Amino acid sequence: MSTSIGTPELQLFQSAIARRLALRFDDGKLAFLAEVLERRLAARRLDAARYLDALQNELHDDEELRALAAELTVGETYFFRHSEQFNALCEVVLPERAAAKPRGGTLRLLSVGCASGEEPYTLAILLQERGYDARFKVEITALDLNPESLHKARRGSYSAWSLRETPPDVRARWFEAVDQKFRIVPAAREAVQFYEHNLAKGSSELLSRGSYDVVFCRNVLMYFTPEHAAAIVQRLARALLPGGFLFLGHAETLRELSQSFHLHHTHNTFYYQRKDVLPTSDDGVPRAVAAHAAPVATASGSEWVGDWLEAVQASSERIRKLSDAQPERTPPGPPAALTALLGRTDLRRPLELLQTERFSEALASLPQSPAAIAADPTALLLRAALLTHQGDLAPAEAACRQLLELDQLNAGAHYLLALCCERREDLSVAAEHARTAVYLDAGFAMPHLHLGLMARRRRDTEAARRELGQALWLLEREEPARLLLFGGGFTRAALLKLCRSELENLRGAT
Repeated sequence: MSTSIGTPELQLFQSAIARRLALRFDDGKLAFLAEVLERRLAARRLDAARYLDALQNELHDDEELRALAAELTVGETYFFRHSEQFNALCEVVLPERAAAKPRGGTLRLLSVGCASGEEPYTLAILLQERGYDARFKVEITALDLNPESLHKARRGSYSAWSLRETPPDVRARWFEAVDQKFRIVPAAREAVQFYEHNLAKGSSELLSRGSYDVVFCRNVLMYFTPEHAAAIVQRLARALLPGGFLFLGHAETLRELSQSFHLHHTHNTFYYQRKDVLPTSDDGVPRAVAAHAAPVATASGSEWVGDWLEAVQASSERIRKLSDAQPERTPPGPPAALTALLGRTDLRRPLELLQTERFSEALASLPQSPAAIAADPTALLLRAALLTHQGDLAPAEAACRQLLELDQLNAGAHYLLALCCERREDLSVAAEHARTAVYLDAGFAMPHLHLGLMARRRRDTEAARRELGQALWLLEREEPARLLLFGGGFTRAALLKLCRSELENLRGAT
C-alpha cells in the first residue's frame, strides 16, 4: 500500500463508493479497496487527497466512475449456474407467463448484473430450445454497470471453464470452437441486447413500468447499500408485469426490502412472483415484508412423529446423564434488555412471564385484544410463540397465518408453523416451513436444529450432521431475544449441549 494511503483515506474511499456508485464494501474488503485506489491514483497521476476530494465532492467525470465500476464489480459466473432455478423457470414460470399471453405476443426477460453474459445467453438457449421463440416474440435485455464485462458479453466468446455446467449436447448445439474458445452461435447471441446501466441511478426507459415477465437479479443486491437495494427492488417490481417473476441469488432474500412479492418454493429453489397490485405506501424501506411459500410435498419417510418440544425434553434427559447436572432453564434476567432487543416496552410483562414458562399468564397479559394484536406483527409473533409453547396448535397456526398476511417473509412465523405441523404429524409440510425459515433468515439457529433432529430420527445421517453442525455454529451467535421466543425454555448453553450430544451420537453412524 502506498504511504499516502492509510485507514482514513480508505474510509473516505469506502464511503464515496457507497454514495457515488451505491456499492457496499465492509471493513473486511479494505485491502481490496486499497489495491483499487492505488491503481486509480496511478492511472490519474493524482495523490490520494486530490483524488478523494474530487470523488467526495462529485467532481469526477463519468469515465472515472465507469473505470471504478470496472475495478470494483468483476464477477465470476458461468452458463447454467444454479440449474435448479432454470428448472423452475422452464417448468413453472415460463408456462405460466406464456399462458397469460396470446400467441404471437411478446415474452420479455431481464438479466440484471449480467457480467460477461453467461446468464442472459443461458436464458436465450432455454427459450429457443423449448420453442418459445416460435410462439412469441422473445426479448432478452441484459444490464451491467461494468463496461469491460459488457464488451466481453457482446463478443460471446468463452473458455471451457465458463461451460463447465453446460450439458455436452447443449454445448455441441449452441457453441462453435474458435481459437481454443467457445463462441455462442448467432441465434443465441442476437437474442440478447446488452446495456450499461447502474440500477442505483434511478429510473430508466430500460425499467419502464410493466416491461418484463421475468427478471433475474442474482447476486446483485448484496453489493448495494440497504437503502439502494430496497429502492432497486421497487424499480424491478414496477418493471415487472403483474404476476411476473423475480429470481435472486441463493444467499439473497427480499426480507426487509419489499412488500411487493409472493415467495415460491419448487425445484429445490426459492423465487418470487410480483403481486397483482403493488403496495401504494411502499417507499423502499418497508415495515413488513412479502410472501410465504405454499407448502410443497416432499417424501417424509420419517419414523419420528413426536413433537419438537418433547424431543428437546428427551434429549435433555440424555444431556443430564452426560453432564451429571440438571439442564439449565432460562434464568431470570433484566426485562429491559429483552424488551430493548424486541423494541417494545409494552411487552415487558408478557416477556417476564415467558421467561418463567407461564405461558397462559403471558397470553392474558398481552396489552391488546386479539383483534388489535392481529394488526401488530411483533405482538402477533409473541402470541403465536406462546400458543405454540403451551400446545394450542390450532390458534397458534391461525396466529402464524395472520402474521404472514402482515409480514409474509417472517422467518419466526414459518418456524412456529413448522413446530405446529410436526406436532400434528404433517412432517413434509413441517420440513418445508423450517426450510423456508432458514432461507429467509440464514442466521436463525432453531430451524437448523429442528431439521437436524428430524433428519436424525429418520436416519438421514448426512443431513442430520449438516443441519446440527450449522445449528451449533449459529447458536453461539443467536440473539438472546430469539432464544427466549423460540428456545422452548432452554438457555443457549443447554441447546449447545443438545447439538453436541446429537452430533456425538452421529459419530460413526452410516
